[in-house]
Amino acid sequence: MVDTSNSPEQYGQRETMEYDVVIVGGGPAGLSAAIRLKQLASAKGTDVSVCVLEKGSEIGAHILSGAVMDPIAMNELFPNWKELGAPLNTPVTEDRFLFLTEQKAYLTPNWALPGCFQNHGNYVISLGNVVRWLGQQAEALGVEIFPGFPAAEVLYHDDGSVRGVATANMGIDRHGNPTDAFQPGIELHASYTFFAEGARGHLGKQLIARFELDKGRDPQTYALGIKELWEIDPARHQPGLVIHSAGWPLDADTYGGSFLYHLENSQVAVGYVIGLGYENPHLSPYEEFQRYKTHPEIRTFFEGGRRISYGARALAAGGLQSLPKFVFPGGALIGCDAGFLNAARIKGSHAAMKTGMLAAEAAFDALADGRAGDELAALPQAFRHSWLYEELHKGRNFKPSMALGLRAGTLMVAIDQIVFRGKAPWTLRHRHADHERLRPASDFTPIAYPKPDNKLSFDRLSSVFISNTNHGEDQPIHLKLRSDTLPIQVNLARYDGPEQRYCPAGVYEFVRSDADTPRLQINAQNCLHCKTCDIKDPMQNIVWATPEGGGGPNYPNM
Repeated sequence: MVDTSNSPEQYGQRETMEYDVVIVGGGPAGLSAAIRLKQLASAKGTDVSVCVLEKGSEIGAHILSGAVMDPIAMNELFPNWKELGAPLNTPVTEDRFLFLTEQKAYLTPNWALPGCFQNHGNYVISLGNVVRWLGQQAEALGVEIFPGFPAAEVLYHDDGSVRGVATANMGIDRHGNPTDAFQPGIELHASYTFFAEGARGHLGKQLIARFELDKGRDPQTYALGIKELWEIDPARHQPGLVIHSAGWPLDADTYGGSFLYHLENSQVAVGYVIGLGYENPHLSPYEEFQRYKTHPEIRTFFEGGRRISYGARALAAGGLQSLPKFVFPGGALIGCDAGFLNAARIKGSHAAMKTGMLAAEAAFDALADGRAGDELAALPQAFRHSWLYEELHKGRNFKPSMALGLRAGTLMVAIDQIVFRGKAPWTLRHRHADHERLRPASDFTPIAYPKPDNKLSFDRLSSVFISNTNHGEDQPIHLKLRSDTLPIQVNLARYDGPEQRYCPAGVYEFVRSDADTPRLQINAQNCLHCKTCDIKDPMQNIVWATPEGGGGPNYPNM
């Protein structure tokens, strides 16, 4: 695999821009870091130059989350957020947790719900709208934000420390040649570079490998979250209602569950989260989600409603024991790029914001003390003494418990969270990366999924259409194969081609030539940037790279 689309030697010298801090990613972590830096500078009567690079066409275009938000970090960043008009408009009014069988639903009494599933004081939100608002606050403070400019390469000093990043060359055709629209990438140099790309960040993955940041840590584990936004009958709408479920349609050995959140304006966010450590290669997360909506207890919310948008995103769910070392000379991993999501609470936005703020505070102090470029040793220490560490420590056993299966896992979570209140004298471990967990297709019976009815359930391509996903047809394919032969010789032969099922966007297809020879076709223009293929491919043969700026989904208010 050779990619020359960003080679400076090929197209000449790149322009350089200098900042104190460069932030890769305009999500809650990156924007909170940028805002906090400017707040600290203003309080001290000084200035810090900060820029944010965002690969989406605008801030919020690639943001997708459930989402129920704990306002604890927002309270710290903007104590007057209500007066400023932050779009946290729908407080949670009721929690329901259901165990589903194919035809029935069993409601868990509130007294039996662990604290991690109780949402009093939280808000049902569109995270896309929240980060758009954060972006406005950041720009008002003087942060420079560049949407449509993906960071494609990490730059290093001669001593190996991070120097900054380079954006991708634009206007390159599928064969790697410059077109009439060619624009060279730009180098952005900084004393500190924060990587806030979200789960399985393209550059974060490289940094973890280069600096061995995961040495001695448990393997990171992930889940795939698939979401739809619906406008439903106002008579069925209950603002602030939060419903989670476990059980059907998944079997008892597969980790996963649903969320159904009632927002404002008769809108409902519905989705399914499936752990990517599943073993059955016949399983299709997308089809399981479509089946879920047909359950008698669930379908009543959507009958007569209208589907507005669709999207998918992987989330890092390993918890505290899977956190890599997140600082290195010249920078830090923040938010889900490091894996700060709390799987037990199904929440990561408040954690992302807090890590961004902590990183900003450590970097500001280092810059003020003349230690620019040093490793931010104060950041891990600050995290260790924060409420976020305490929260993640409390929920550390949730994901490894649920890997035991629904019944045993539920019992273990009850013991850990209700009896010991997250302070059990043990820490369960993650033993295997998700791609190692897949078993041969011959070990399982294929799953017969029902055809979509186009009322409650839908096919992949119609779903991708309403995600507003677009990539230039002539740009280089951003989904790269280390080997062209492994998809046929291993994935198709041993696992019945799982990439055609785990991808929620129909990117991967096995097609046959006139000679009946199979080959893997990559429909890269459908890619939602969910990163599932980069995580789940059993041979780690698929590598997700940054496409041309602005490509991918354009979510309205997901």
